[in-house]
Amino acid sequence: MSNDPGRPKSLLDLLREFLGGPAAVAPPSPATPAPVPAGPLNAAGNIPEPARVATARVLLLIYDPVVDPKGGKKLSQFMKWGQPDLLVNAFIQDIAEVSGGMARYQIVQRVERNEFPPKLDGFRYDAAGYLAALSGEQETHKPKGADYVSILNSLNLLPAINRRGIDEVWIFAFPHAGFYESIMTGPGAFWCNAPPLTWTPACSRRFTIMGFNFERGVGEMLEAFGHRSESILTRLYEKKQGEENLYARFSRYEKSHPGQAAVGNIHFAPNSERDYDWNNPRSVPSDCYDWYNFPTFKNDIRPVDAREWGSGDIRLHHKWWLKHLPHVAGRTDGIANNWWQYVLFPEQVNL
Repeated sequence: MSNDPGRPKSLLDLLREFLGGPAAVAPPSPATPAPVPAGPLNAAGNIPEPARVATARVLLLIYDPVVDPKGGKKLSQFMKWGQPDLLVNAFIQDIAEVSGGMARYQIVQRVERNEFPPKLDGFRYDAAGYLAALSGEQETHKPKGADYVSILNSLNLLPAINRRGIDEVWIFAFPHAGFYESIMTGPGAFWCNAPPLTWTPACSRRFTIMGFNFERGVGEMLEAFGHRSESILTRLYEKKQGEENLYARFSRYEKSHPGQAAVGNIHFAPNSERDYDWNNPRSVPSDCYDWYNFPTFKNDIRPVDAREWGSGDIRLHHKWWLKHLPHVAGRTDGIANNWWQYVLFPEQVNL
């Protein structure tokens, strides 16, 4: 089955991809094409353009060292934490679901290392030292940050990035490993819930590196991805002012914009009064339903409360939030109405 995002997918293709998941390593597929050049405006003042499926190829790097040599148990098993591959598959299926099939991930390379990642000063934990730090018996090492440059270079990643065989990197590790939830690198890299990473001028395009933690669940993976989305969409619309800044409108909530709540952000639901307040029972008016009509709003304003987004469940709230990201045909004021293509491919954000 072709993975070419330019070829229309049959219903059978979509069902196979969604239900089958990315359990097996997939071969690289052609790169997601660049946006269609601006054409004539339609009657609504927007550029007619089909919505493009964004398919990103991922290098998955797992750090899961053996910490019990006698029993042969890896850290994830020893601590009874999550299994990285199961978490990855569930996350990929969630992204396909909430994007209406417009955002798809393929694991094209999987690397697992029986070691602790290097810190910025070259330090690496051993099993005993890490378990002591985890339990609080000794202080965690400083500097805390991982050495991204060393890790990326060890993967021989640059040729694959440049030929578009790989589009982003996911690093699965554990508490105190030193990875940001997301970080961007490459030419023109910008803030992506972390300062941009200076890597190498030979890199031909900017891309994102996700840092996941198998102590946590899929909900926390979606939170990391949500913050990445916030950063990229904020940059996408930073030159738009007032009501033309559609992402600023999308992210309004009652506390920040009384009487104008929309979808909110990853920490604040439409009715939240503080960070992570996803189970607030109070009802507020919101146009969150109207975002399903984007870009032709119909002034659909309804009272909403926590029951809309899962009554405090982290995974359900984040799926609800991501489901509202526009993913339809056309362009508005020069920006594609499918925001997912920018979230997966930040190189498409014009700086």
